[in-house]
Amino acid sequence: MNKRLLFVIVESFFFFGVASAIDYSFHNTKLKDEKRVDIVLNQLTLDEKIALLSSNLGIPRLGIPNVGSVEGLHGLALNTVEMRHRIKNATPEQKEMMKRFYGSENPRECFTTTFPQAYGLGETWSPECVRRVGKQMAEEARYYYQSGLSPRKSLVIFAPNADLARDPRWGRTEESFGEDAFLTSCMTVAMVKGIQGDNPRYWKAASLMKHFLANSNEDSRDSSSSNFCNRLFREYYSYPFYRGIVDGGSRAFMASYNSWNGTPMCIHPCLKEVTRKEWGNNGIICTDGGAYQLLVNAHHAFKTMEEGAAAVIKAETSQFLDRYEPYVRKALELGLITEKDIDNAIRGNIYVALKLGLLDGKDSKNPYLEIGKDTTLTPPFMTAEARALAREVTEKSIVLLKNSGLLPLDLSKKILLTGPYADEVVYDWYSGAPDKAITLYEALKNIGADVTYIKDNYCDNAVEMARKADVVIVCTGNHPYGTKPDWKFCPVPSDGREANDRRSLQLPDEDVIRQLYAANPNTVLVLVSSFPYAINWSQEHLPAILHITHCSEEQGTALANVLFGKVNPAGRTTQTWPKDILDLPTMMDYDITHGRTYMYNDKPVLYPFGYGLSYTTFSYTNAKVLKKNKKEWVISVDVENVGKYDGDEVVQVYASFPKSKVERPKKKLCAFTREMIKKGEKKTIQLHIDTETLSYWDDAAHAFVLENTTTPLTIPYWEANQEKSLVIE
Repeated sequence: MNKRLLFVIVESFFFFGVASAIDYSFHNTKLKDEKRVDIVLNQLTLDEKIALLSSNLGIPRLGIPNVGSVEGLHGLALNTVEMRHRIKNATPEQKEMMKRFYGSENPRECFTTTFPQAYGLGETWSPECVRRVGKQMAEEARYYYQSGLSPRKSLVIFAPNADLARDPRWGRTEESFGEDAFLTSCMTVAMVKGIQGDNPRYWKAASLMKHFLANSNEDSRDSSSSNFCNRLFREYYSYPFYRGIVDGGSRAFMASYNSWNGTPMCIHPCLKEVTRKEWGNNGIICTDGGAYQLLVNAHHAFKTMEEGAAAVIKAETSQFLDRYEPYVRKALELGLITEKDIDNAIRGNIYVALKLGLLDGKDSKNPYLEIGKDTTLTPPFMTAEARALAREVTEKSIVLLKNSGLLPLDLSKKILLTGPYADEVVYDWYSGAPDKAITLYEALKNIGADVTYIKDNYCDNAVEMARKADVVIVCTGNHPYGTKPDWKFCPVPSDGREANDRRSLQLPDEDVIRQLYAANPNTVLVLVSSFPYAINWSQEHLPAILHITHCSEEQGTALANVLFGKVNPAGRTTQTWPKDILDLPTMMDYDITHGRTYMYNDKPVLYPFGYGLSYTTFSYTNAKVLKKNKKEWVISVDVENVGKYDGDEVVQVYASFPKSKVERPKKKLCAFTREMIKKGEKKTIQLHIDTETLSYWDDAAHAFVLENTTTPLTIPYWEANQEKSLVIE
């Protein structure tokens, strides 16, 4: 026997020996989760371990299927380029399915239900709506993953964004639920629960929160440091992530590009010491895209890529969204890390795979496995229920900023509709693509309105038509990516997005609005924007102003329903709208006690946090405390709809701390609820306050501490366009 033949026999024996020696007991769902993870981890090769440091959870040799990640801030965002590649290589059967689903063998997109931007989701003040959005995204992720209609095998959804919009100049304000830590934590928990579902064993999809931590400047984000004390870390910047893990059940988040107090977040000790050991995140921590190499090239925290890779792994950051393999191998060779260090990092990835049901084998009891298997059924993004949900959420997101009696309109009015977003639904960087989107112009025609549409005021055409109309509706705002997909360029100073902070708070079209108003005082501004504007002239002069964010497939229908009174608006602002950019602290001042957010601002504002009007009037009486103990306070208040329209009301409760021995906010949201109240109806509303929201972080005690002092509670509301409030001692 020659040596070559002997080598082949030995190699074959070794290969089949390894294969036959695989321990598939990790399929056993009766074992504890950590035991199943151990069984998988203990039989991985070094190559497999290094491969698991990516965003792919699959281990093909063990029969664990590949699963990656997908964006999902306000609807699943599948890659359209990949979809076209999938169509090009589709089988005849798959092409027939696509033709049945999309009406064509060559659809442009992997369609998904598309909701308002996250900023708009926050303006619903409805965690239940946000939970249902998350549930819809997870349904569609499972559908595409299991139907084979997308080349992108993704069950880890990059959502929600738990960052806080501390400054309206932040380019990614659109991705945040708002400036308040408590409201954002409630929305974060709701989104996580919606995505992951309520099954005790399995997740429908995995919720990976973004971006930990204090990442609210785009300019210089690759190397900047967000500096603030540990109290603000606990009470403000990390609070939504904390609640997302502890209450929501998320076991994944993305570390941000920036540093906190000089240490880059993807290697910060708090990842291990706080989020893993204290909060219980035994799942994924991933870098942001390219953040690992920025440790060397931008932060200059290390001289070599090997040192940076070692630091990431030792911090138990478990996924690189970057090219990393050769540097990890070099770090091993140099002794900068051990294989055990890699084990400690990647076990969380295996745990997430377990929760998705990927470790179960063929006899899985995962209740989500049938989604997408029957391709004769209507896809989840094309159901009447999905479109109704998009419409409902969009309607609830609309904020009535001003109304002097012009709204709601009636169909007898002649309407001039103008503005760049009157007949266009614009999508942002992280949008999916709906199978159909309804613009405001289409929606007005659908309800039989007498409407004339002119896109802009070219040659004063819009001004001339305004004189002939009963009502003018101007639909304008920002463009989510600056009108062209150039990563480092926003041509309009007041526009902003990822990688670009805003340079202005002025609305570019306000001069056009002034001309239209001069021609016709019955002018309505529909502000379609991803963030606040200092629209001082419009607020002073125009009779009606609405705010809505971009991207919803039902944007037009929702707006039409509100404009004509079919729906009574009840959205609320989730950020302080300043009058003047000069009223803002410097951009890189992360100490919010220096006058930032409604909690510490002492300047006059255009619209306060939590503000929004209605077509009807609500009267508040009989506010009282029903229960008060160390864990929970329960209060009640009677709210009566004394106006002419049925409508939702957002009841908000704020705490103040006049006798505190430490610096506290001048007021702080601690409870809220959104309730439908019919005209003439009175409801007794109960609100539960977790006393942790009334507490402050004590570094010495390493805990939230509830002070034994009087904490007045205030319930603000608007009656006949006048701000009022009830105080509960």
